[in-house]
Amino acid sequence: MEITTEMIKELREATKAGVLDCRKALESSNGDYQKAVDFLREKGMATAAKRADRQASNGIVELYSHGNGRVGVMVEVNCETDFVARAEQFRKFAHEVALQVAAAAPKYIKEEDIPADVFEHEVGIAKARALEEGKPEAILEKIAHGRVEKFKDEVVLMRQAYIRDDKVTVGKLMLEQIAALGENIVIRRFARWELGEVSE
Repeated sequence: MEITTEMIKELREATKAGVLDCRKALESSNGDYQKAVDFLREKGMATAAKRADRQASNGIVELYSHGNGRVGVMVEVNCETDFVARAEQFRKFAHEVALQVAAAAPKYIKEEDIPADVFEHEVGIAKARALEEGKPEAILEKIAHGRVEKFKDEVVLMRQAYIRDDKVTVGKLMLEQIAALGENIVIRRFARWELGEVSE
């Protein structure tokens, strides 16, 4: 199939990828627009993964108040340069992360942040629950593993389903931003307060 300038232009406007990358994506997908978009996204994810070890010390502290001051969130999101830190797309991403924290109340950023005792406690609860439900002992480990994975999806920010699109995790959303902005991005830390809650 012939790849036209119009096809390249349309793909470029949608993905913000370079002209040559758009042409290559369209050629590799035989002119199929959706496959070309997927090709560019996968390429972007691979590029984003390569950038993950680069130093990110600029950025923004995003503050968000929800429900007339009933929930408050503070998130630090870092990038490599001051230029990107001032970019509207980066600031929008930081705001989306703050919204996510307000709505989904994660406890940890990455699953490695879950303390070992909390993890073991969840495994114990999952096994006890499965036993109580009369599940065979031979499959207790498998059931416990599945329930612990579900627990991680709920409490780990990077594994949570993005509030605006549940087919995308926050981690994948961040990789898309890294690919689009061309810099490493790190969600450094967050704090969430809810009116009337008692500190643990």
